[in-house]
Amino acid sequence: MSDLFVDIVTPNGHKYQQPTGLFINNEFVKGSKGKPSHHWTQQKEIASVHAASAEDVDRAVRAARAAFKAPTWKKLSATDRGRLLVRLSELIEERKELFASIDAWDNGKTYELAMEDDLPDSIGTFRYFGGWADKSFGQTIETSPEKFAYTLRQPYGVIGQIIPWNFPLAMAAWKLGPALACGNTVVIKAAEQTPLSILVLATLIKEAGFPPGVVNIINGYGQEAGTALTQHPLVDKLAFTGSTTTGAQIMKAAAPALKEVLLETGGKSPLIVFDDADLDQAVKWSHIGIMANQGQICTATSRIFVQRTIYDKFLALFKERVRTASVVGSQWEPTTFQGPQVTRAQYDQVLHYIGLGKSEGATIETGGEAYPTPDGKGFFVQPTTFSNVKPSMKIYRDEIFGPVGCLLPFDTEEDAIEYANDTLYGLGAAVFTQNLRRGHRVAAEIEAGTVWLNSSQDSDHRVPFGGYKSSGVGRELGPAGLEAYTQIKAVHVNMGNDL
Repeated sequence: MSDLFVDIVTPNGHKYQQPTGLFINNEFVKGSKGKPSHHWTQQKEIASVHAASAEDVDRAVRAARAAFKAPTWKKLSATDRGRLLVRLSELIEERKELFASIDAWDNGKTYELAMEDDLPDSIGTFRYFGGWADKSFGQTIETSPEKFAYTLRQPYGVIGQIIPWNFPLAMAAWKLGPALACGNTVVIKAAEQTPLSILVLATLIKEAGFPPGVVNIINGYGQEAGTALTQHPLVDKLAFTGSTTTGAQIMKAAAPALKEVLLETGGKSPLIVFDDADLDQAVKWSHIGIMANQGQICTATSRIFVQRTIYDKFLALFKERVRTASVVGSQWEPTTFQGPQVTRAQYDQVLHYIGLGKSEGATIETGGEAYPTPDGKGFFVQPTTFSNVKPSMKIYRDEIFGPVGCLLPFDTEEDAIEYANDTLYGLGAAVFTQNLRRGHRVAAEIEAGTVWLNSSQDSDHRVPFGGYKSSGVGRELGPAGLEAYTQIKAVHVNMGNDL
């Protein structure tokens, strides 16, 4: 068992047993390669987990298929499915400090953010969909005196899910909660950069009482495990959160069998500040919108458009906000706002884009370099802001996924809308104004799945979430999250003898 579990002590003193195997049929098992083969590191090596091969993925999918047909799940009442999800939420809540510690260590996000954002989101999502489990139903439709029809909402079957590394536990909840509430079974692949917390979650899935095979968790790399999962013929639907490029590949893999896909992909979200906005609030939320979670948020409001009449004042206040509020350092310190980027590769990518911004002629207003630490360790980046940015620049058009924002002036409301929509993406957007008529008018015109009025990055498990254009297909959370994991069957009934 030594290579299936390892004893770990987190930097803030949490002792726990970290699973390292693949979770199939409610048991941790070795990968077919026999030894742990994924080495996780942030500032030092912590643990190794088994990376799934195509053979392992096949085992997991077949376990999910068998569980979907088994009476222990198929015949389980919707109310009892809901109770399992609520029980899972309770078990997570009992261990929330542990989960926050794991994700802070594994991801680099601050412990405070994990505790105050990720954990309430995860707990609330499982509890919310547990409550919905027995409240999703079809309709009865009268068609004639002798005939009627009714509809059934039925699960798809086996759902293949792939989650990202920026919010490991929360994204698992977003995917698992509605899929299980609707009666599906799941094979979910963790991001290779952050595999630890979902494996601990697996122990709670078993403890909560989910039957074997209902939830199967695999680790591994996209090229092998991810490809095997998306192409498996026994997977009935695919759900993915991650880059737009990978999302397009998943859609392509699903095309031959006409499988449905649920995709939440990239973003380059705009934030618009009109000259009648509460400037202090606009500055505060603009800072949070791009710098929170090290800028590693798909909805990050990285393009900040400010009305020209207040542009200089806003810029001065924003720079001061970054200077005083963007405390960079250890994710364990309560005063830290920005921890390290998740990996060396992400750190290098962010610095690469900062270099491109400089070479393309943009002006650095804050940051612009790696953040030096006393011991020289860690993937820290200075919170960076560019002005004099042109729409042709890479830093304006590409999703950087780091603490890098662009400030641009605009003159009219029409200009602001045009600039906001000048992107392939459409995931989020923010509008700051005290004129509510204008706020609602602009929100309606922006091409994005979520618009915040006078805030940024608000999310709630009761509210649908998803993207326009290249930012995704379908919606998660809220009642729409249930619709994504059920299909409708129509049954026609003839009660007469003559027709």
